[in-house]
Amino acid sequence: MSTLAAEFDVRYPGFHLQAKLEIPVTGVTAIFGPSGCGKTTLLRCLAGLERSPCGLLRFRQAVWQDETQGVFLPISQRSIGYVFQEPRLFPHLSVQSNLVYGLKRIPSEQRKLSFEQIVDILDLGKLLTRRPHNLSGGEQQRVTIGRALLTSPELLLMDEPISSLDLKRKREILLFIQRLDVELRIPIIYVSHSLREVLQLATTLVMLKEGKVTGVGPLGEVFAQVDSRSFMEESHIGAVIDSTVAAQDREFGLTKLMFEGRHLYVPHQAQSIGNRLRVQILSRDVSIVARAPTFQSSVLNILEATVTDIGTIDVNHPFVDIQLDVGVPLLATITRKSLVTLNLHAGQQVYAQIKAVSFSHEHDV
Repeated sequence: MSTLAAEFDVRYPGFHLQAKLEIPVTGVTAIFGPSGCGKTTLLRCLAGLERSPCGLLRFRQAVWQDETQGVFLPISQRSIGYVFQEPRLFPHLSVQSNLVYGLKRIPSEQRKLSFEQIVDILDLGKLLTRRPHNLSGGEQQRVTIGRALLTSPELLLMDEPISSLDLKRKREILLFIQRLDVELRIPIIYVSHSLREVLQLATTLVMLKEGKVTGVGPLGEVFAQVDSRSFMEESHIGAVIDSTVAAQDREFGLTKLMFEGRHLYVPHQAQSIGNRLRVQILSRDVSIVARAPTFQSSVLNILEATVTDIGTIDVNHPFVDIQLDVGVPLLATITRKSLVTLNLHAGQQVYAQIKAVSFSHEHDV
């Protein structure tokens, strides 16, 4: 698999970015973390807008930066599109002229995306004759994304592109970004501090905290690490699972979801059979039973599981995180007393009782 490998060390007064990562060049990679953790600085280093004195950046087989060899390609020589937090359109040009500006930056023989294709995906047809001041914030950002894409980039960098928009516009832009991933197959690196955006878009997650990469890997794996509490808000801790709608139970108002040969029942979702749904199961909503339940329970979702890891035991904290394998990683937060009572250990076969399931689109932006 082709990858992007990077290593940066950048110092400012009161802040130090020390980032080392390797991510797949496919899908959407989210750089996630609280304000001030270094997300934008890392993105600017990837673009070549910030220069790390001892930086290294390899994109697929191309070396864009290797300070030990005196290599540093400026942003103009990197095959990237960059979408800033605020739209940066030319106010004196129409939407069409703004888009054509991006198209003209690339010789015709190197163009991979057509004007018509981008206009269709981003639904810009009715806006082409307008000037930026006659557009809503969401419309301006769609034009900005379109202009970046018309440079036919091999990589699209997006720095919190919807943070300034209202909820309705945010939802619209998220849907367009999902279409970009599905239809254009251009890898995207997306900076955000919004859990909803990350859950809805990302396939890979880079967690940042105080300038350091604290977690990197497939989204579900990073969220379900037993040490995730050290770099993630407690309200976010849990598993992220990609599922498929398998059946609709109209009698009881339930939807059956399938993943890795397992199933979950959730409240009815207005989705067609076969549609993909991403769900989150918070660790606080998972309990563990050591043996197959012999009693009837109101909990509909009980999965066979294997204990794969046990978090750090803190005598000053009553809880401990347990990682389970249910075909995908699942995290349960139980009391230390329960850990001892159940005599849990890695490799043990248990049952996970899932009390609640949420969906990526239900989180606040």
